[in-house]
Amino acid sequence: MKRRSIILCSFLVLIVTGMVSLYSFTTSDLKSELQVQRSAAMNYQNFCSGCHGANLEKFAAKAWMEEKGNILAFNSIKFGIEKIGMPSFQKTFSDPEIEALAAYVKKGVPEDKSLLKPAITPGGVVESEVQKFVVDTVVSGLKVPWGLVFLPDGDLLISERSGTLHRFSKGKLSPPIEGLPPMMTVGQGGLLDLALHPDYKNNGWLYIAYSSLRKDGEKSVGNTAIMRARLKGNKLEDKQMIYHGTPETERNYHFGIKMAFDGKGHIFFGNGDRGQHFDFPQKLDNTNGKIHRLNDDGSIPADNPFVNTPGAIPSIWSYGHRNPQGTCIHPVTGELWISEHGPKGGDELNQAKPGRNYGWPVICYGINYDGTILTPLTEKEGMEQPNFYWVPSIGPCGMTFVTGDRYKKWINNILIGSLSFQYLERVVLGGTSVIHREKLLEGVGRVRNVVMSPDGYVYMAIENPGKILRLMPME
Repeated sequence: MKRRSIILCSFLVLIVTGMVSLYSFTTSDLKSELQVQRSAAMNYQNFCSGCHGANLEKFAAKAWMEEKGNILAFNSIKFGIEKIGMPSFQKTFSDPEIEALAAYVKKGVPEDKSLLKPAITPGGVVESEVQKFVVDTVVSGLKVPWGLVFLPDGDLLISERSGTLHRFSKGKLSPPIEGLPPMMTVGQGGLLDLALHPDYKNNGWLYIAYSSLRKDGEKSVGNTAIMRARLKGNKLEDKQMIYHGTPETERNYHFGIKMAFDGKGHIFFGNGDRGQHFDFPQKLDNTNGKIHRLNDDGSIPADNPFVNTPGAIPSIWSYGHRNPQGTCIHPVTGELWISEHGPKGGDELNQAKPGRNYGWPVICYGINYDGTILTPLTEKEGMEQPNFYWVPSIGPCGMTFVTGDRYKKWINNILIGSLSFQYLERVVLGGTSVIHREKLLEGVGRVRNVVMSPDGYVYMAIENPGKILRLMPME
């Protein structure tokens, strides 16, 4: 009898254990399924909603909606549909993520197909003078995104002026990356531009521009600074300061900065005049109101124009600048081009040549913000004329040359963001002269930056509300 009771108890234990195991498996499986669904919803919002609507309303009725499985939807997402401008996501998502996204989309399509709208609405395709494209929202939920760089694996690093650095990977923003230096995150200051060393795959150097912060008694002072570091996991390591502007001031504007490598081991960038235009830009004993050139490790190139000038800052490449926030290298000629903010009117586009004086504030095509005359001169011997200037000011910020073959009729054009008028400007050069201009995406928002991705697409950083847009070309 006793033995029979033991056997019965053991049997009951096995049953209960099995039920617990089954419950645990079911619960775990349910949690996993919910995570997949949440991930698919997030991926849709980040990558698909720009063309297909936040509520999956912008789809044309197609065969994939009626099939039993999801293979048609899966293939469209994975391989793209080039003729309508839908990109391939096979490098963005794994196959299980694509399967989940296909299922999410199919489940969200309404039974009444008459409720659907076409994915490309009559206003959805932007028809510029020579190029058609669709605007795709890649990242949303930002404030003032500033720097954009793409890592070799396709992930995107995004700096927020408020002082946080994020990695955008597979539709998700990482927590803030650790290891950033103290910053003056007020006014125009904070975490600014980003750049990768041309040989990043081998050396891992990430360049970070920011407005430094130092306590000087009761005051907080700073200037433009550049640090290079290596990104390991979610932390910056091997940090090295390669540039710090002088002198430091309390002013929290005109930091300049947009970095560009020239392919010869040099990095170019602009340091704004720090709002003290009568003190700094025309003098060589300070860094402010200048374009600078350094070697990639922060050392001074031996052929910099003022290396042998007594009392001059040896990193100076050109001077007489106000607040340059666009820096890029011509992909064919290798020449340095910059854009810079004027006062009220007089923004400039310049081919920045070594040792040249670009005139600020002695010559200018703008006036003071209060309407008074800043200077009666627009030209003077020994000072360079801009290659082009804007009146009224467009607030040029971010600048890139179009490369690759995705935008065949934009090749080697310059794209410049407008903060003031909230559009993207296309500039066509004939030699060193501007021969044509076109306004694109008027009203898109304050364009803080524009860059080319390694796979040949134009990306734009828009502020308040902050988002990253991609221009998808259409034949």
